[in-house]
Amino acid sequence: MQAIVVKEEVEIPSGVEVKVEGKKVTVKGKKGQLERDFSFAKGVEISLLDNKIILTSTFLKRKDKALVYSVRRHLMNMIDGATKGYRYYLKIISTHFPMNVKVVGDEVQITNLIGEKNIRRIKIYPGVKVTVKGEDITVEGIDLEKVSQVAANIETKSKIRGFDKRVFSDGVFIYNKEVLS
Repeated sequence: MQAIVVKEEVEIPSGVEVKVEGKKVTVKGKKGQLERDFSFAKGVEISLLDNKIILTSTFLKRKDKALVYSVRRHLMNMIDGATKGYRYYLKIISTHFPMNVKVVGDEVQITNLIGEKNIRRIKIYPGVKVTVKGEDITVEGIDLEKVSQVAANIETKSKIRGFDKRVFSDGVFIYNKEVLS
């Protein structure tokens, strides 16, 4: 069944500046500035009214209605990132060989994973900060997609294939994520 009109609102907190130019939205807060193009959301109109971002669309099917809510969530994540920021926590687990993880320039390097000689390299996106202290890795930044993608890339690159997972539990694993305050 089609929904005739869907209208969603996103409240803009104080201290956040939002600019809408067509389908391009810029959010500026105390932590930084995020910009995103929502041209993929055909049929969704984005506008500013008072202290709210208004999303409207008409004659929607199920997938189109889901798209409106996805755009709403992206805008909320942008506001949270510009005001607070995001942080992911990863843990280095090495039971057989002492694994080394270090940040070199704009990449994370994993060496000696189950005794391998090759270096596994993970690119760090601009605006994302990675720190390694002992067995803990912290990935933080203001763009949720970049922060979560860097953390996921680190976890994926350290996966071991071809060994029994019950015996070889080595790797780097995400164990916590949070919105900073």
